[in-house]
Amino acid sequence: MSVNRKLGLAVVLLFLAASSRAQMTPDNVGQAASGAPKILNGVSFRPELNRPMPLATQFKDEAGRDVRLGDYLHGQKPVVLAFVYYGCPMMCTQLEQGVVGALRMLSFNPGRDYEVVFVSFDERDTPAMAAEKKSRAMSKFHRPETAAGWHFLSGRRESITAVTDAANFHFNFDPKSNLFAHASGLVLLTPDGRISRYFYGVEFPARDLRLGLVDASLGKIGSPVDHLLLYCYQYDPTTARYSAAILDIVRLGGVMTIAAMIVAFLVFRRRERAAAHVNLHQGAH
Repeated sequence: MSVNRKLGLAVVLLFLAASSRAQMTPDNVGQAASGAPKILNGVSFRPELNRPMPLATQFKDEAGRDVRLGDYLHGQKPVVLAFVYYGCPMMCTQLEQGVVGALRMLSFNPGRDYEVVFVSFDERDTPAMAAEKKSRAMSKFHRPETAAGWHFLSGRRESITAVTDAANFHFNFDPKSNLFAHASGLVLLTPDGRISRYFYGVEFPARDLRLGLVDASLGKIGSPVDHLLLYCYQYDPTTARYSAAILDIVRLGGVMTIAAMIVAFLVFRRRERAAAHVNLHQGAH
């Protein structure tokens, strides 16, 4: 099954599960799998790598302050960006928990090494709702000193459209259930506001997020081991995951083997010369 079909099926099932009017019966599950309801027409999430985000777009943060998306980049830090809506009864909460859980596994810290930005795509959401979401996230992250690196934004329809269109994140609203049909995932932005990596779903491997942040930071964060791992693992946009680059690992192994042989040869020659020098000195006496 392709990534896009898996993503689409997940959207269908999660939307049906969240809808108060939908019944999870074999009939509507089958309908979801084979012929999507009209509400799902056009729902997609297909970011384009290296595409710039509209950094001048205006929002309100969780404190009600006027902010721009670009305020969180400063040309220095990468950004973890996720689209949610704060009244979502299911999938958005799972996404938020997935982001918090994965980032908690990293030694990198929000505010110091990167920024975390949640953008609501529901224009009815308010800073008060955003503040409640941030409070819950911080209580689960267990690093209160990183609070300045977490941002929950809300805004007007034109601002929402500008950022979601730039990320190719498309959703629909169902007035009958008062719910949105939408995909789930996150994008990583470079310090200059371009899409560097993206991941689908509501749970994310800590290794992939760490490598993605090192990639997105353009080498500004991460240890030498992280940069070595980037040589061994490559991001595949078709699967939205990092996978082992077998050929590169073989090459690296070959280089390390040759280097070890050279070092061993030099050590052997040095010892051989030292032994010859000692024998010569003893013979002279």
